[in-house]
Amino acid sequence: MSTTAELLKGAAELFPDEVVTTAHVRHFDLPSAAGRFALITLDNGFDHTKPTTFGPQSLANLNTAIDQVEKEAAEGTIVGAGITGKPFIFAVGADLKGVELLKRHEDALAIGKGGHDVFKRLSSLGVPTFAYYNGAAMGGGVEVGLHCTYRTVSAALPAFSLPEVFLGLVPGWGGCAILPNLIGADRAVSVIIENSLNQNKQLKGAQVHELGIADAIFEGADFLEQSLLWTAAVLKGEIVVERADVDRGEAWDAAVARGRFIADSKVHGAAPAAYRALDIIEAAKDGDLQKGFDAEDAALADLIMGGELRAGIYAFNLVQKRAKRPAGAPDKSLARPVSKVGVVGAGLMASQLALLFLRRLEVPVVLTDIDQERVDKGVGYVHGEIDKLLGKGRINQDKANRLKGLVSGVLDKAEGFADADFIIEAVFEEMSVKQKVFAEVEAVAPAHAILATNTSSLSVSEMASKLQHPERVVGFHFFNPVAVLPLLEIVRGEQTDDASLATAFGVAKKLKKTAVLTKDAPAFVVNRILTRFMGEIQNVIDEGTPVETAEKAIEPLGLPMSPLVLLELVGPAIGLHVSETLNRAFPDRFTVSPNLAAVVKAGKRGFYVYDSGKPELDPEVAALLKQGDVVLTEQQVRDRVLDAVAQEIGLMLDEGVVAEAQDIDLCLITGAGWPFHLGGITPYLDREGVSERVNGKRFLAQGVASVPA
Repeated sequence: MSTTAELLKGAAELFPDEVVTTAHVRHFDLPSAAGRFALITLDNGFDHTKPTTFGPQSLANLNTAIDQVEKEAAEGTIVGAGITGKPFIFAVGADLKGVELLKRHEDALAIGKGGHDVFKRLSSLGVPTFAYYNGAAMGGGVEVGLHCTYRTVSAALPAFSLPEVFLGLVPGWGGCAILPNLIGADRAVSVIIENSLNQNKQLKGAQVHELGIADAIFEGADFLEQSLLWTAAVLKGEIVVERADVDRGEAWDAAVARGRFIADSKVHGAAPAAYRALDIIEAAKDGDLQKGFDAEDAALADLIMGGELRAGIYAFNLVQKRAKRPAGAPDKSLARPVSKVGVVGAGLMASQLALLFLRRLEVPVVLTDIDQERVDKGVGYVHGEIDKLLGKGRINQDKANRLKGLVSGVLDKAEGFADADFIIEAVFEEMSVKQKVFAEVEAVAPAHAILATNTSSLSVSEMASKLQHPERVVGFHFFNPVAVLPLLEIVRGEQTDDASLATAFGVAKKLKKTAVLTKDAPAFVVNRILTRFMGEIQNVIDEGTPVETAEKAIEPLGLPMSPLVLLELVGPAIGLHVSETLNRAFPDRFTVSPNLAAVVKAGKRGFYVYDSGKPELDPEVAALLKQGDVVLTEQQVRDRVLDAVAQEIGLMLDEGVVAEAQDIDLCLITGAGWPFHLGGITPYLDREGVSERVNGKRFLAQGVASVPA
């Protein structure tokens, strides 16, 4: 049997570039003469912008610190021990860069076992142990605290989570076993499964306390001082920590069943992590923690060697790193300042844009439209949303008044836009309408103003072609709902100059959007892929495959919603319009479904009715459908759809629509909500052999979003 030290030494050799966390031990006398105390502080030597993580050497350092504290506890020189983090950060879990490098199951097993062996020592030190969650705590950072006897949390803590399932792992250093035994299975399922699959939802300090994960909560300003006063009172017996009894009967089984329902609704069995976590929670019902730890080790090793986790880490890195340095963006020093924004249109999309620019840039925003009623409605929408923020306590009265004062509406573009630096149109998706709007705006806007279009599929170059200064026109395509989806496709027209493009990227950053540079190609990135995807679904329905079969065929991908529910969200008329645009550009690959056209003509909002609470094919739509007699199986439908998507992505990369496959994936994750376990889409197509079947080669090299060769 290898010792913990040997295990970690071997793992550290596999991971030479680890950002190492130290574990400083300091001693002091607790208040109220409660006795001498040892406090371990986790610190990687960087400020809060580089959060503290646990790689093999970091775990070894913590192990050494515990050696010292354990010896002191045995000698009777300390009455207790605590663990906390550097300012603003407790610890954010395992260092995923190291996980990416692992090639063998036994190495993955060593990581799981090494973490357990170190952390569980905190529960058997011979003196009570305390975790002080002073700042962000995620994954292994949460778990190291769960092994302690007591926990306090800062009211200022902004983010606390077990995000492993979201990435394709399980909480593997005690989370699945300890948490349900601490707070009950139902609450544990919410933290481990529900929050994780809900786009990695974070808990705040108050929620951590309410759930019973922390025994006490203190204000951020003097958090450690108050925690130590509380610690002294606990050790002296002046405070007795009482925890609710955990229901190990039917409530536990019901919680696991609820977790399985959530997993099925989110990933449809497509990614194994949630189900492995639920198996461990289910087995933890009898309170045997060591059995739970062993199950965590096995699950961790299996998942680390699986494609979903590698795709999940790849997706995480895209969102965290590539998104911050957009490929192909010009030098940011070329960007011009933006101190006033104009919005052409005052409909729902235009109003959402006005609100976003207002909240993020905090500069004057002026809307225009064709009549006063529309203008008033647009400004009214923005005011109403500001009032909602005020009501929720997200902004104070002064801020609300200031924001309302910055938004206005006028009918006269000359009056509204004469001093605007950035003007975006969100009018009807028709080329002649857009060209007319831009001609009117160019006539009154300053020479330096950027003219941006929110078009979802039309040519930016053609839109700019009749202007005197086409070089300042840029595509600025948001996704609906604007406040929720992070993606912003920034489109470079044939004449767009670097200064205009740099300004667009600068604005995108202030808007806190994930900007991806795309060539001016029909429907750009997301809509082109989704339209090919949806088009193939519609083709098989038109040919004769039942709607239900076509929809179910896609479930194994674990997409956020089925194709026809997505069509309902987008709107059948918009879906039809984009398919017509792409059919004109690429008639050999993009079809216009006569059935979809019939649904739009009949004024239907979608294919389904929800009378029973779940989607059922609308009888009126069923009556409209004219189908052939070619009926495919779910597997045949899936193959056709995936082959079409792989072909389209291959062509887009050949055309240079984006710089690399990574940008396609970043777009699908942030613009269409495609899951991390697919890595967007190209890692999945590689993993399933579709890329090679269709294009003769993988999209990504082996080891990128997959286990290294």
